[in-house]
Amino acid sequence: MNHSQARAATLIEALPYLQKFSGKTIVIKYGGNAMVDEKLKVSFATDISLLKQVGINPVIVHGGGPQIGKMLDKLGLGTQFIHGMRVTDQQTMDVVEMVLAGMVNKEIVAGINRSGGKAVGLSGKDGSLICADKMLVEKKTPELDVPEIIDVGHVGKVRKINTRILEVLEADKFIPVIAPVGYDLKNGQSYNINADLVASAVAQALGACKLILLTDVVGVLDEDKKLRSRFSDELAEEWIEKDIIQGGMIPKVRCCVDAIRHDVASAHIIDGRMPHAVLLEILTDNGIGTVFRKEA
Repeated sequence: MNHSQARAATLIEALPYLQKFSGKTIVIKYGGNAMVDEKLKVSFATDISLLKQVGINPVIVHGGGPQIGKMLDKLGLGTQFIHGMRVTDQQTMDVVEMVLAGMVNKEIVAGINRSGGKAVGLSGKDGSLICADKMLVEKKTPELDVPEIIDVGHVGKVRKINTRILEVLEADKFIPVIAPVGYDLKNGQSYNINADLVASAVAQALGACKLILLTDVVGVLDEDKKLRSRFSDELAEEWIEKDIIQGGMIPKVRCCVDAIRHDVASAHIIDGRMPHAVLLEILTDNGIGTVFRKEA
């Protein structure tokens, strides 16, 4: 098969997926190295613009932890983590909001627009998009019978996603790009929320057909460190219990499990370090990462 035939075969392979997902919503959590490597940033923006052009509706939720850390260091503010959660006082929250809803969000929007898409940046405050509650962290200590409850400041969890603004943008062919800053209407407090949690909640609220988490690993690995391409929700919980799935992969897996248990057809963990990772996962027969379904 020559080069031209190979390109034609790739397009033919993509056709049934383009037909299947036309008019459907796919929520993509954008983070990791794909957000800092210049070539990967261009690759991602091109993928998103192409999906919209062919009739698929991408919704982007982005992280920004490294960028927040750099800004805090530049301002001479310390950073402390407890169980992976950044301790966030009011001063830190101001920086978090500035970096996520300002710098990072607008850079992503500009990149998608340069690639031919029509992106609009949002935070959880816009249209009361992300209604949030305060999150308290549980820490198990040997000397206590019950977990210690730790207040990590302005760190939140999603109470509700108000989808109206997303539906309006989608209907007018715009691509929403969401910074994971939540808001409590009762007390007026902003909250920093884990982007994976926000992406899963948005996917559930929109009835998305897919949730995709871009990471810096190839997917979920088995005991022999080989990629496991398919998972059921029950198998995922079993592997967590057996410590096959560990550390930072646990909350990502649980976000995927939560999504498929709330009627998102499939959830994916893929390697964002690979150029055009999103297209390869959605529009090819084998994909590149780990897919979760109720029945693997």
